Amino acid sequence: MTDALPPDPSRLNESQESPAAVTPVAAAEPVMPAPRRRSTFWLGLLGAVALLATLLLWQKVSNMQEQLARQSGDAQNQSQEARALAKQAVDLAQASAARAAMLDARLSEVALQRSQIDELMQSLSRSRDENLVVDIEAALRLAQQQAQLTGSVEPLLAALKSADQRVLRAAQPRLALLQRAIARDIDRVKSSAVSDTPSMLVKLDELVRLADELALANAVAPARVTAEKTKTAVAPPPSGWQTVLQLVVAEARHLVRVSRVETPEAVLLSPEQSFFVVENLKLKLLNARLGLLSRQIESARSDLASAEETLRKYFDQNARKTKTAMALLQQVQQQMRTLQLPRIDDTLTVLATAAAGR
Repeated sequence: MTDALPPDPSRLNESQESPAAVTPVAAAEPVMPAPRRRSTFWLGLLGAVALLATLLLWQKVSNMQEQLARQSGDAQNQSQEARALAKQAVDLAQASAARAAMLDARLSEVALQRSQIDELMQSLSRSRDENLVVDIEAALRLAQQQAQLTGSVEPLLAALKSADQRVLRAAQPRLALLQRAIARDIDRVKSSAVSDTPSMLVKLDELVRLADELALANAVAPARVTAEKTKTAVAPPPSGWQTVLQLVVAEARHLVRVSRVETPEAVLLSPEQSFFVVENLKLKLLNARLGLLSRQIESARSDLASAEETLRKYFDQNARKTKTAMALLQQVQQQMRTLQLPRIDDTLTVLATAAAGR
């Protein structure tokens, strides 16, 4: 370390100033001067400090290396753990994806089964509704026929009420329109006025019985003579000459009769024709009765109109029994005008629409 040090400037100066003094010093024992000893001391001290700093720095670097190695080891361990966790996560994700795919397949199968079950339920519900609609329609048409045969609205009203209860028990929203139509028809049937068919039949039987007792138009004179004889019987007995006068006047009336003839064919009827006119009237009344029983309303009305025309044409309108028969005939015709049963077209239309599936 001494050889490497640079030459001391003081020594250089001293050597330059006294070159002759060097030789004795070199020849004598080497004695180190004080400044040189101090510099050597400081150089040694500096070297020691540098060595100590180097040692400290080396220790610090070693500690840093150990810390870095330890952190690197920890990071490597964490990386391995993270790698293992990632692998587990990947395996779990794959298992979850496989499970999800399996669940999707099962869900699709369940959805398919549910759709099939829904279709089956709808088919069953639709078939039940269709059967209900068909049964109600058949019952209503049968009740309508019974009402036409009996001339009463009770079978029709009972069938409508039964249909309303069946629709209410079914509780199907698609049958709500049918329920409203049934309610309207029930109100219409209840508010309708239907004639009493048995009373009409009784009146027709009475007309048939009176037909044999009716006075024809060509039998008016005998009827008047009978009435005059009745009046004469009630009056007080006349004197002799009054009796003779009445007989002469009566005979004169029989010889000549002046009257207004509106229907010549009625006045000119022969006895045989008169019999057939009465029988024809009875047949028309009986035909009207049969038409009423068979619910042929138009045919019965036509027969009653023909019977009324016969009464007005061939029978005496002033006779009491003719007036009675005419009054009975008009009453039957008036009742037959309200004989038409109420229709249930609303309910039948809705039933036809529901049966068609529209």
